[in-house]
Amino acid sequence: MGDEDIQKLWTEVKDVWEHGFMGVDVGSLVVAILILFGFLLIRGIFSKYVLGRLRSWAEKSDNKVDDRVVDALIPPIRFIPIVLGLFFAGQYLDLNEGLELFFGRLTRSLIAFTIFWGLHRALEPIGQMSKKLGDLLSPTMMNWIFKVVKVLVIFIGAAVILEVWGIAVGPLLAGLGLFGAAVALGAQDLFKNLIGGITIIAEKRFTPGEWIKFDGVVEGTVEDIGFRSTKVRRFDKAPVHVPNANLSDAVVTNFSRMTHRRIKWKIGVTYDTSVDQLKIIRDEIMNELESNDAFAKKEEVSTFVRVDSFNDSSIDFLIYCFTKTTNWGEWLEIKEAFAMKIKEIVEDKAGSGFAFPSQSIYLESVPGDAAEIFVPPQKKAS
Repeated sequence: MGDEDIQKLWTEVKDVWEHGFMGVDVGSLVVAILILFGFLLIRGIFSKYVLGRLRSWAEKSDNKVDDRVVDALIPPIRFIPIVLGLFFAGQYLDLNEGLELFFGRLTRSLIAFTIFWGLHRALEPIGQMSKKLGDLLSPTMMNWIFKVVKVLVIFIGAAVILEVWGIAVGPLLAGLGLFGAAVALGAQDLFKNLIGGITIIAEKRFTPGEWIKFDGVVEGTVEDIGFRSTKVRRFDKAPVHVPNANLSDAVVTNFSRMTHRRIKWKIGVTYDTSVDQLKIIRDEIMNELESNDAFAKKEEVSTFVRVDSFNDSSIDFLIYCFTKTTNWGEWLEIKEAFAMKIKEIVEDKAGSGFAFPSQSIYLESVPGDAAEIFVPPQKKAS
């Protein structure tokens, strides 16, 4: 290998080094990569010390809202050094006009992405902060509003990025409008259910966590009111999704909004119960309802203990009262104790008894031509 060959090889190496990739010399590429790597190191240090200290300060406060805000904004903030690294690396490179335009658009797109990403993540803690507004509009309505706002943030962010790349959003929206009109004709049920859901939330007919009954369809606890359907969890833990349009037009019973819970019984005592015993039973049961704090007083609700009817096998009392609690478990406990008290009143205090279905046959005389009743002879003991 002579000097000419070595000179030729050096020329080739120099040419590759100077023209590298798309007209950018390898040295500039190496420096640009080092700049990007340096910002990645800055990102790690910034996340560990600055953001870590910020999170620890937020955790020390009694208010938990600032914790959620910091946790929501940390990922977009950690992305900022990457954007800065790409920007300064692109500025260092001596790019031609096409690549310079591309890097400029890429940088602006990443900036827009970071901004709208931060806004989207910040909406969640902001929604939790607006408790007073939630009390005015209901939590479910606020949930829907923030879902719509999140979609709008995503849409606007996407439109900004498209504009950065020179894609006109206006004509695109016009085309989508025609497409949307065609889709709307085939999605009438979807819009009916959406309007039904808005009606349910606006009228506050029920909210998640409440016990409702939709006659002939479902009875259970509302878990979620979606854009299209409402999820109801039956008491056997099976989920049922009911279209909002059906719920908005139907008669729905909301048991969770009962002011009291009713007990309506008919108890029957035997026909040999005297009038005085009937009065004792009536008065003692009424005294129990008036003295027991678990029951609502007759000034608040209708309360009756009366001899109601003469049944085939019993004299029936009607007991009509309400408990103060609407909780099912507590209501069952109160009802059980009340049933035991009634049994004590009827049997111990009044000396009567509960009736059961029975028939009595009365035989006045035996007709003269009737057959004699055969009585088998007794066997004598040996």
